Amino acid sequence: MTKYQKQTRLLAAVDCIIFGFDGQKLNLLVIQRAFEPEINNWSLMGGFIQTDESADEAAVRVLKKLTGLEGVYLEQLYTFADPLRDPVERTISIAYFALIDSNLYKKQLTDEYHAEWFPLEEIPDLIFDHKKMVLMAKENLRYKAALHPILFELLPPMFTIPLLQSLFEEVYETTFDKGNFSRKVISTGLLIKQKEKDKVNSKKGAFYYKLDKKHYKKNFNKFLHFIRNPEGISKTNTSL
Repeated sequence: MTKYQKQTRLLAAVDCIIFGFDGQKLNLLVIQRAFEPEINNWSLMGGFIQTDESADEAAVRVLKKLTGLEGVYLEQLYTFADPLRDPVERTISIAYFALIDSNLYKKQLTDEYHAEWFPLEEIPDLIFDHKKMVLMAKENLRYKAALHPILFELLPPMFTIPLLQSLFEEVYETTFDKGNFSRKVISTGLLIKQKEKDKVNSKKGAFYYKLDKKHYKKNFNKFLHFIRNPEGISKTNTSL
């Protein structure tokens, strides 16, 4: 087949932004880059798209090769195409992001490329425009978390209100008033109280809850109202 004439060739790559919740902190997974430029510096998991694969296939392959992680649902975020984003050659990058329970993937994680989790407030300097990718992914995550029950997928089947509050505070980088958070989240009617209590992390014992998934799908707007302005929430304390 005749190729397009007088067109400049460019490279296409993928970069994977993986957020993980460990039960206390929301973290970002990064690796040390294995080649120049920026060799040994911290980087997202990235690689070039091969001629025989789609961008989605490339993202899955790259993530597994660099970290050992597989079976992770990756969602396409944005295409970064600044002509100067890569100092070597013109390269566009299709970014993907995911949110996982990092405790479930501990055994998969390899150290060949020094994959390491960093709390979001302690992320090291990243190569190229990777910090910009992470910031965009964080905003997208916050918006999706207000519309869909994705955060609950990071929790065990039964969870306490304090654990739920910790997760929401990590994602939205804010501090909720403990009493108001508990009252308002229970008032949504989307949580089912259990008879059992967590007596390990609470002196008095905190009751466990389950998400009523059936009613959540029909009434997710209750949690949207509960979060209030998910796109613009600040780092200050909020009383809800």
